Amino acid sequence: MRRTSAVALAAGVTALALGTAAVPATTAVAGAKAGNSSAGHIGAAIRPASAGFFKLARTAAAPIPTSQCVTQIGIHCYSPVQYRNAYNLNPLYARGITGKGRTIVIVDSYGSPTIQNDLQVFDKQWGFPDTKVDVVKWGNVPVFDPGNADMSGWAGETTLDVEYAHSIAPDAKIVLVETAVSETEGTTGFPEMMNAEKSMIDSGVGDVISQSFGATENTFPGFAQGDYSSLTNLRYAFQDALKHGVTVLGASGDNGATDSALDGSLFPYKVDSWPSSDPLVTSVGGSQLLLDDQGNRLAPDTTWNDGYGAGGGGVSAVFSRPWYQTGVKGVVGTHRGTPDISMSAAVDGAAWTYASYDPNATGWGLVGGTSEATPIFSGVVALAAQMAGHRLGLINPALYGLSYLPPKISGEVDITTGNNSFGGVTGYTAGPGYDLASGLGTVDGTAFVKALATVG
Repeated sequence: MRRTSAVALAAGVTALALGTAAVPATTAVAGAKAGNSSAGHIGAAIRPASAGFFKLARTAAAPIPTSQCVTQIGIHCYSPVQYRNAYNLNPLYARGITGKGRTIVIVDSYGSPTIQNDLQVFDKQWGFPDTKVDVVKWGNVPVFDPGNADMSGWAGETTLDVEYAHSIAPDAKIVLVETAVSETEGTTGFPEMMNAEKSMIDSGVGDVISQSFGATENTFPGFAQGDYSSLTNLRYAFQDALKHGVTVLGASGDNGATDSALDGSLFPYKVDSWPSSDPLVTSVGGSQLLLDDQGNRLAPDTTWNDGYGAGGGGVSAVFSRPWYQTGVKGVVGTHRGTPDISMSAAVDGAAWTYASYDPNATGWGLVGGTSEATPIFSGVVALAAQMAGHRLGLINPALYGLSYLPPKISGEVDITTGNNSFGGVTGYTAGPGYDLASGLGTVDGTAFVKALATVG
């Protein structure tokens, strides 16, 4: 299973008091494989869901404020309302920029059988308008089995993707494409995903595609022999997206500058993950926010690296440096560098989600990882597309072009502290300008959406 989020658990936790219920928690911390999203929840029992991923068996009865998360479970937790404030999106909503008329396509293996109900509960909690999720089953999607760890993991991923894309662009249409083969390392699951994406694009469905999954470049067949065709032959959906002006996003991963081997362990050296590494994809990395209960920043954002995971970033072994990174060739060298932009992904700063796909784990939970960052950014792109009145297509040239403008105009906010060293592998350090830890930084939503709509 190759999703990109990490479970939100704090070491030393003994109990989580929520309303009238006290939910025993665990002292374990489990991170997802990079490029993978594990939708972990706070609960009493922890069980392996797949290699490198753990799912908690019970969830919280209701969300609690950040201040209570800090005192009760030892980590910061955030709501979508706080993210809206932190990314300065509320002025856009007040102007009617809500994603209306735009469509976000989310692709996940298996999906979730309860996604419509769960989104409605999520929306009611935070006061968001309901929307109908348009579910497209691609292939013979098997009947959901909550006892199947892989399916359950993907259902958690689906929950995170849908709820946070919707929370940022509340009036955008959400199309959830469920594929029948689980994406793992190497090529497995990718043909189904790429075929599904191409079909959506050719049918005129979608302005932005959100991908919270990935596979390590090194695990594709032929890589060791310098034959990258098993990977490059899968690019047809992205080439089609470029032709039709569809924006494609990819999560950069959760293990910093390293990534997962076929056996689920981490490579002991720097590697990159695809599709994040593809020049036709916008790579979304991870940042760490420090917010108060209302979502006001208490400090500038840093590169995500909180001991539970770290934002993916590095240099592709497959793809040469694209033209739009010419201005940062001193950082990336002759190959494609990732990420391009970073959004909230830290486990110590995790996002509240609601899920009921597992009858033994129904309720609220906390999730972190670049699987969180990617749907959040998909919502931002949808807002910009609405303001522009058209699809934005490949936004990477605009991102790098805007970096030459003052932040108040570009809306790009540099992240200058932190690093993405993880798993014993020395990563990259953030600093002024583009870097392989946080990319171009993060965004001030109001200014960024206006700038992207203007130049995109």
